Amino acid sequence: MKINFAETLYDKLNNEEDARVCKDIDDDACQWAPKNYFSLLLSNTVTKLGDTLSNPKTVLAWIMSLVNAPVYLISFIVPIRESGSMLPQIIIASYIRTKEKRKWVYVIGAMLQSASIAAIGFTTLYTDGSLAGWLIIIFLISFSLSRGLCSVASKDVLGKTIPKTRRGKLKGYTVAVSGVLVLAAGLFMIYQSKKDVGIEFYAYTIFFASSLWIISAIIYAQIKEFPGETSGGRNGWKEAMDRMGIVKSDAHFRKFIIARSLLLCSALTAPFYVLLAQNQMGKQAYILGLFIIANGLASVLSAPFWGKFADRSSKNVMAVAAAITAFLGITVFVVVMFVPSLRDSYWLYPVAYFILGIAHSGVRLGRKTYVVDMASGNKRTDYVAVSNTLIGAILLITGGISALASLISMEGIILVLSLFGLLGAYRSYRLPDVE
Repeated sequence: MKINFAETLYDKLNNEEDARVCKDIDDDACQWAPKNYFSLLLSNTVTKLGDTLSNPKTVLAWIMSLVNAPVYLISFIVPIRESGSMLPQIIIASYIRTKEKRKWVYVIGAMLQSASIAAIGFTTLYTDGSLAGWLIIIFLISFSLSRGLCSVASKDVLGKTIPKTRRGKLKGYTVAVSGVLVLAAGLFMIYQSKKDVGIEFYAYTIFFASSLWIISAIIYAQIKEFPGETSGGRNGWKEAMDRMGIVKSDAHFRKFIIARSLLLCSALTAPFYVLLAQNQMGKQAYILGLFIIANGLASVLSAPFWGKFADRSSKNVMAVAAAITAFLGITVFVVVMFVPSLRDSYWLYPVAYFILGIAHSGVRLGRKTYVVDMASGNKRTDYVAVSNTLIGAILLITGGISALASLISMEGIILVLSLFGLLGAYRSYRLPDVE
């Protein structure tokens, strides 16, 4: 891509008179902002497609069921995938702080993620039962740890290369473009379901997802990143523990952590919508395609709106999206419990998942934009690492809620999580603006 074309398109996408004004980055980085904008857009787009095609809430759960993995292992894949990438980030951040250029940390992490997903593909092809289940868990842990490298590094690179008031739009466009690709993947899956697809089809889907992280690493390596500040890193564990002190000393950051913890409802409720659909509609392959399409459509339609909204007030994005999640969950609970004519409707669960996808997109985009805009330099790295580490620990505790499915109804779990979402919406609204 030529820089002139990138600059023109950059100005049009941001569509403001001050589109070339760089806020919160230096002049050298400002000159390369258009090119870096599209490198980040393309790299993040392909990884989001890879995430969808290996999503533990849908695809991996589906595959583990097909290879006859024990149910108790399936219940662990969502919290392991999420918390595994978050818990070690405070240690990872100490290492990243020593690097003047941090894009290479992302590149290494992306290649390791690719290898881990490919290993899951081979496991799917050649093993089954408990062995397959445990191997998938092991490779998912490897994937999650590698993801932690990318998570911390990517937010720091974003803050160094893209100016404020452009970051939310970049995330929004990324989700929208990847949503189109996800939509195509879902349609292809529905088309393939007309045939007698076997385990090979799902394994090859995983292999394709693996290749997307390699593509992402190649594109990310092209980003023009200038050396930044470095400090710390000599004693990662000691510095990590010292850094945890910001939760106590920084009231603003502490309030963000509390709000973000309550916002987990949008992620934790998702598998239960899928389980409700399986109970009512069966386990045919086209159902998986419907949920993938619903999620893709949600991203395409909502992400640009959330992105522009986040550049004005990312904390309000979190509040609105959490409120949508909560009211949706309460509505689904009422329908399933008291309106049997609607409860048996085949369209109910994909539509509900579509709305949940819109809300979850807003929650993720809002809180990511918020934490990046809260600070700059190494302080930003600390905020990202500490918040993700704490949320990872909370996920391990609350993620086990899926085990409650045998004690209370799935719709009951959705209701409980939705009530937490209402509180999360309120706590997000009470946060100060950072834009």
